[in-house]
This record gives sequence, C-alpha cells and structure tokens, in this order.
Amino acid sequence: MESFESGTLDSPDFYFTGDDYRYRFESEAKERFLGLLRERFNSGVRHRDRTLKWDMVIEQKTSELCRHLVGQTSTVDFSEPSPSLHREDDRELRKPILDLAQQDARRVGIGRSTFHYLRINARYRNSFKAHGSVREDCR
Repeated sequence: MESFESGTLDSPDFYFTGDDYRYRFESEAKERFLGLLRERFNSGVRHRDRTLKWDMVIEQKTSELCRHLVGQTSTVDFSEPSPSLHREDDRELRKPILDLAQQDARRVGIGRSTFHYLRINARYRNSFKAHGSVREDCR
C-alpha cells in the first residue's frame, strides 16, 4: 500500500501478459519497489526488549522455526513482533495543516520552514511524519 501511496508504483508500471493471464511489472518499477522494501526491512522494531531491524527478526524467526521442525522446541510464535500499519498522516491531520495560515502557525510555535514542509507534504498522498507538538497544534 505504501508503494502506491508514495507514488513508487503506479498503474502504468504493470503490464498484462495474455499468454499466462498474469500482470507483471516493469524492471525499473521492481527496482523502485525493492528500494522501498529494503528501507522497510532496515527500519527498527521492538522485539524482546531490544530494537532490531526486520531482517534480523526474520532471521531469528527462521531459526525458531528450524528448531521447532527438528524437535528442539514445541512451539513457534510468529505473532510477535507484528508490523505497525498505523499511519500518522491521516485526513484529520492533513486538512488542518492545509487550512492553517502562516501567522496562526507562528502563533502556536510552528517555525516557518517546518510549516512550509508540512504544507508541501500534506498536499500529496505521500506518507509523512509530524512531531507530537505539531500534531497537537494542528488539530
């Protein structure tokens, strides 16, 4: 979903092959998607009181599965950690940012350059982050 929302992938990146009735995507689009996927796998996640990268979590879960398959453990827990699919840039945040005037932003303590980039990001479908104080001030 993030790849479409961010514009990394779009409908023209796909083509239909009539011989096997499948959609495929262009090699350049695959590279863009893999870049986004690598970025995602390199993001941190809390697991067993530590922050690990997803690739390390996948490696640990694979080892757990191997130990289970050879009979060294009786259970495998794939439910933890779970990826966070919560977006911070919902419509309830975008609209107030777009409706906020420069002088109002200054009055609540949002700097000029911060306000400028918030407005740019709020105009487009791309995901963006706003710090807690800015989120509170814009709502």
